[in-house]
Amino acid sequence: MEYVAAEVAKRTGGNFTIKLFYGEQLSKSKQNLDNLSIGAFESGMFCAAYHPGKNAPLNVLDLPFLPLSDFGTMRKVHDAVYSHPSSKKALAKWKAHLYMSNILPQYEYMGRGKPPASVADFKGKRLRALGGMGRAAKLLGATPSTMPASETYTALQRGTVDAIGFPYTYTFVSYKTEEIADWVTTNMKLGTVNCPTVFNADAYAKLPEQYKKLLEDLKDNAYKAINDAYDSQDVANVARWKKEGKLKMVQIPENEMAEFRKIAGKPVWDAWVKDNAGKVPAQELLDLVLKTAGK
Repeated sequence: MEYVAAEVAKRTGGNFTIKLFYGEQLSKSKQNLDNLSIGAFESGMFCAAYHPGKNAPLNVLDLPFLPLSDFGTMRKVHDAVYSHPSSKKALAKWKAHLYMSNILPQYEYMGRGKPPASVADFKGKRLRALGGMGRAAKLLGATPSTMPASETYTALQRGTVDAIGFPYTYTFVSYKTEEIADWVTTNMKLGTVNCPTVFNADAYAKLPEQYKKLLEDLKDNAYKAINDAYDSQDVANVARWKKEGKLKMVQIPENEMAEFRKIAGKPVWDAWVKDNAGKVPAQELLDLVLKTAGK
């Protein structure tokens, strides 16, 4: 949103401004939708996995090992799910107008203690694992925990969890878990979490049509800014980690990851569909994801 905020101010001569607040300055992470709905602020970002009951249709995007191999595919899939009538209906309850996804890279684990050498080494571990990745963690014999990103440093430091699941690599740096961790996985590609930016529907409706069009026109470059930022940070972060030598870069054997994907991919998808049947068009949403991804 930094790009969007800068551009709307520049292109409207300062007549349309978006003031950004970071972290939990305006609201606790799990309460962003609640506070948006009452007009406490006009726009916000939330992660669907923090409160799956509030946004059930969006949770399909948080399933593990979906075939979202690159940024462009993720954008297409996220846009398709956000445009689905069930997603719009779910968010309308919170007076939320979906704007765009803050597309996150694939998740990896960063932890303390003895580095894992295999998938089996995660058995008995306490992992910060959101959404469908939490279900996958259970299949490893691990105990998943859902917590906002803002709580992860303290949880890892105090030993409340053994490892943190985060988008690779920038989030580990942003929330400083790299400072206290001993190892990080590099090839698990567990899945990702969808965290859209939304506008208060009433505030959005009051915008002049030219401002609404401007917001839409800025999306392509906003997504490019996100992707470019991740790519450049990954290069810098990995180079620094290797140079410093403090973090062990862990590669799980590919044959083990293939087996993990087999037991924690489609079976978890099917379980999600079964659990949500009758609540949302779960199979339709999963089919939409796979079709849009080209699988």
